[in-house]
Amino acid sequence: MTERYRTRIAGTGSYLPEKILSNHDLEKLVETNHDWIVERTGIHRRHIVAEGQATSDLALHAAQSALADAKMTPQDLDCILFCTVTPDQPMPASACFLQTKLGCRNIMAVDLNAACTGFLYGLTIADQMIRTGFYKNILVVGAECISRYINYKDRETCILFGDAAGAWICSRTSESDPNVIMTSHLHAEGSLADLLQMEAGAARKPLTQEVLDRGEQFMKMKGREIFKNAVRTMATTCKEALSATNTPMGQIDWMIPHQANLRIIEAVADQFDFPKDKVILSVHETGNTSAASIPCAFEMGKSENKIKRGQLLLLTAFGAGLTSGSMILRY
Repeated sequence: MTERYRTRIAGTGSYLPEKILSNHDLEKLVETNHDWIVERTGIHRRHIVAEGQATSDLALHAAQSALADAKMTPQDLDCILFCTVTPDQPMPASACFLQTKLGCRNIMAVDLNAACTGFLYGLTIADQMIRTGFYKNILVVGAECISRYINYKDRETCILFGDAAGAWICSRTSESDPNVIMTSHLHAEGSLADLLQMEAGAARKPLTQEVLDRGEQFMKMKGREIFKNAVRTMATTCKEALSATNTPMGQIDWMIPHQANLRIIEAVADQFDFPKDKVILSVHETGNTSAASIPCAFEMGKSENKIKRGQLLLLTAFGAGLTSGSMILRY
């Protein structure tokens, strides 16, 4: 009989750039104030990439931390899945830059773009590769330099986003191991793509002076519609994961949602009457870091001695696309 495999999380890490952009700093750039931002988003500050740093540089720090946590070296890796909407450059993939910075072997390295749901997409692909026996150790990275795509005259977006990187090592384990990825559920609704997008800078609308003059290279968002659909999609995918594993919500030790907005997170928890003190939060410190959001929140919960080995975790996210997803794993 062919041996069957499962996926465990062997190591985790994250990285936040040193520069801080506080709400009070934003008051000097756009018509807003600290109390207004906190009331509507829960965000107090966000981290901003340094001049000369690129997304793969942030990812390098997070990946090195994850490897150290897993007690592995870059030579142990079989694959790099780099989840981002803000790559170093259009070509080649940021995963290839990270590969050489880490000093990996001649392994698979590819970028994935599912926006803020990207990390869950990456984990799911890694899980399937490991379950089939294709690879043993896969580095999944979520990293973003979102600040490079923000118009700091647009209050709708500039108060929300920050830069960060997170990384997990997914490793092969036996089917009998209880601490594994149990289920994942991924979706995309392309009909809602216009709710959150960066429309210029690629094949459809290349950068020209006219495009730059109109500011079409920046991220744009329809906030109210995003809020409504974020709550809907995250709650729906959570229900899918709970149903697939026959898991009562009361058995979940920690919910780790995408850190987009505290009010969205609270609304999703309310859908399940889930205790707010069992929801991992980092949004106050980081803002929305897109694909880096969930691994950074996880690392904050771990550093605060909340998340421990053997606990049952529910991850959920939504993002531009609109993409959405959920995952239940025992860490």
